[in-house]
Amino acid sequence: MPNRRSMRPLAVVSLLLAAQACAPASDPAETALRVAGEFVDGYYRQFPEEAFEVAYPGTPMDRLGDRGEVSMAAWHAREDAWLAELQAIDPADLEGTDAAIPYAFTLDRLEAWRDRRVCRSELWAVSPTSNGWQANLSSTFARQPVSTSGERVAALARLGTVSAYLDAEIANLRAGMAAGYLAPNANVTAVLEQVDAMLEGGIEASPFFDPAARSDDEAFRAEVRTLVEAEIHPAIARYRAFLADEYRGREAVGVTANPDGAACYAASVRFHTSLPLTAEAIHATGLAEMARIRGEMADIALESFGTDDVPALLERFRTSPEYTFRTADEIIAYNRAAVDRAAVAVRDWFGFVPEAAVDVIPFPAYQKASGGGYYSAGSADYSKPGTYELGTYLPETISLVGQESVAFHETYPGHHLQFSVAMLGRGVHPVLRYVYVAGMAEGWGLYAERLADEMGLYSGPADRMGMLSNQALRAARLVVDTGMHVLGWTRDQAIDYMLENTAENRATVESEVDRYLATPGQATAYMVGSLEIRRLREEAARSLGNRFDVKGFHDTVLADGAVSLPMLGAAVSRWVNATASAR
Repeated sequence: MPNRRSMRPLAVVSLLLAAQACAPASDPAETALRVAGEFVDGYYRQFPEEAFEVAYPGTPMDRLGDRGEVSMAAWHAREDAWLAELQAIDPADLEGTDAAIPYAFTLDRLEAWRDRRVCRSELWAVSPTSNGWQANLSSTFARQPVSTSGERVAALARLGTVSAYLDAEIANLRAGMAAGYLAPNANVTAVLEQVDAMLEGGIEASPFFDPAARSDDEAFRAEVRTLVEAEIHPAIARYRAFLADEYRGREAVGVTANPDGAACYAASVRFHTSLPLTAEAIHATGLAEMARIRGEMADIALESFGTDDVPALLERFRTSPEYTFRTADEIIAYNRAAVDRAAVAVRDWFGFVPEAAVDVIPFPAYQKASGGGYYSAGSADYSKPGTYELGTYLPETISLVGQESVAFHETYPGHHLQFSVAMLGRGVHPVLRYVYVAGMAEGWGLYAERLADEMGLYSGPADRMGMLSNQALRAARLVVDTGMHVLGWTRDQAIDYMLENTAENRATVESEVDRYLATPGQATAYMVGSLEIRRLREEAARSLGNRFDVKGFHDTVLADGAVSLPMLGAAVSRWVNATASAR
């Protein structure tokens, strides 16, 4: 039975809803826009540590989010209240207004988030990937402003909440164990390795010391050092001891081993892709795409490398010094060159390209063993550059094959362009700038990798094979994500399948697989979204014939932010009709 404190937020929301029911009816468009604004602002005030990735402005800088039971119950009640307001609106009343798109998007996201509550994700949140506290808090404090006295006071206050934040993580995991919601043991092992690296690095190498490292205020530096040494590192040590000595994860890797696991996976796929797809359909699509991509790889292998043995060629790419790096600096320079080349070429393929810089930087020390890379927005107006962070650890084991493809995915014409268009475009509602659907966001990133080939951006056949290997990686995700979570695959089966079909090395593949275990369904968004964008482009080209303009298509796809895939289809349809009727 809920205690009184957990009931209080629900009662308050109920009273508010009753008051609204008695108030005069408001304009539907005004209501929709208000709810959309309250939702996006409320989210980043509830979870302010997540604001760094999308550069949401005006969030509290003196605290972290509260994922405790009482706070989460209150947050869910707010979501339900907003959802009820939107469900009471007839969408026909919004046609032709500025509220139509924010309404449809906010309704979709609130429904998807409500349905995914069945996962109880906070009760088994042991994640070695970007949604784990290790990466999330580290990135938050890397962006924590410390230029003024007030900003330094806020930084100290936020650092002072880290200990309680980690203790709440422990409490949630302990409650999860009691209720049967468990993280897979592979993720527990991976997180323990990350936490050990964080502790072994020392105080000044800690990501929590980063605000002090960026300040010349010696008193502030001393206070941060004391906080890290006396409070934060002991809290991390408590978390580590809990995971190592008390926590018991699950041997079965799939989320279906958790209570309501099948419903969780279905809701997660819907949340991440915005489409109601079955695991079986996704799995079949992955197998079909893999066969098609392997055919393309075989053609390049024979034409450019004189072999029909694709697996042997992929192994050569993974291990031969001819295709691996020598230093971390060499990796950064290789990627920077690709980004700079793409930044020039995009203007021939897009009508709107904002002036927005992007930095290419290595992962921080604690995360050095992680493979791949990811993008984070700069400031809301891009006065601070976006960042593409990538792995540079043990460069002699990192293949250059695939580096360019990932760089194009994360920067131009991928996420950096995508998010800067949303941030700096005119008339884009904040909910569409700072909340996104992975099916569209990551679908665009994968589409961008293939588009880069059309643009002539790859340096040579090995890099084009890297692009195809990365396409195969995303097809493999459809196969192994559904395989592990629903169809009974083991972690080793997933690793073997990915090694056989991509150029990724074992360490990267293991890191990828552990990421899929931590975030069920998310890995399916890439290929699902990319295929949908490609389908929409092909249909538009057939419909418009010589009136088809690729710049116009791309601008239409990016114009409203990372919307749901059904919303994207509707936008492209409107553009096709308008283009066809234009004289």
